Amino acid sequence: MSERIIVGITQGDVNGIGYEVILKVFSDPTMFEFCTPVVYGSPKVMTYHRKAIDSPVNFNVVDSASDAQQDRLNVVNCNPDDVKVDFGIPTQESGQAAFQALERAVKEYKEGKIDVIVTAPINKKTIHSDAFHFPGHTEYIEAQLGEGNHALMILMNSSMRVALATVHEPISKVASVLTKDLVKEKLRILQKSLKQDFGIEIPRIAVLALNPHASDDGLIGNEENEIIKPAIDEAVTEKIQCFGPFPADGFFGNGDYRKFDAVLAMYHDQGLIPLKALDMECGVNFTAGLPVVRTSPDHGTAYDIAGKGLASEESMREAIFAAIDIFRSRCNEAEIHANPLGKLYFDRRDDSDKLKHLDTEKE
Repeated sequence: MSERIIVGITQGDVNGIGYEVILKVFSDPTMFEFCTPVVYGSPKVMTYHRKAIDSPVNFNVVDSASDAQQDRLNVVNCNPDDVKVDFGIPTQESGQAAFQALERAVKEYKEGKIDVIVTAPINKKTIHSDAFHFPGHTEYIEAQLGEGNHALMILMNSSMRVALATVHEPISKVASVLTKDLVKEKLRILQKSLKQDFGIEIPRIAVLALNPHASDDGLIGNEENEIIKPAIDEAVTEKIQCFGPFPADGFFGNGDYRKFDAVLAMYHDQGLIPLKALDMECGVNFTAGLPVVRTSPDHGTAYDIAGKGLASEESMREAIFAAIDIFRSRCNEAEIHANPLGKLYFDRRDDSDKLKHLDTEKE
């Protein structure tokens, strides 16, 4: 593991606040003590944003992350020089520029040139094309870098971690796509991530109900009795410490989320509304379950304030820190499992000592 982790940061939608929050984060020189940042985007666009918010941050233009300099904000040019910036306006051009940056970051990750990926917000409609036909970043990265593994979206802040059983499904379709196997799979991925990525040896997971009042024992829907409860029961037999299903309103209203290491919500807004209500500015979106470490700030393009210097950089800063911490946690775990002889030696030494003690008593 390199002393400074190389963080690849995609520019996101050039008409939103992506560049603003990136520039604000790296206006603090202490950030370079933790990582070497490489922005995939456009030097021209970054200059335009820098002037718009009167940022003092300088940057270094490089051909690829391989040429990145420490203690500098590095930029890899992924877009044509004539890419146009229209603050606050979603355009097909801005969507295409966002995809070109994302595509290059994924390519350089595959080549081993960056350690982690942090994505600035995109517009999910304008980025759509024949090359990008996914609901969002998560599904694209799963397809490109998942190596057959399934992704789990975890949203987190200082108060809680919320994972989603279903992600970008219309609310009218959530019940039809929810299955016992799906819930069990998400619980497995979540437990593994809590251990591997966050260093929690025996994580406790709360599982939310789908229906109001957890269906009142079948009076308001049958998903709890037929899908969620059986999934929890079977997961417990696999030594997953999971509990529920809990009615979502009372669970969050009573502060019960504080008793658990993570929460598995059944659909997007069920988990994200309480998380964002508690701490909107510092939320982080983490794509768990994949070989790549990918995080993102937990906000959108914020077109209404783009180019005005009003955006908070806290979520982007936390996303970068989260990516660094998770990468280090995985490296530490890999190192421990790569050399199990230490534990084996101590285990056998203990047995040997006991036998010696018994031999001494016999004498």
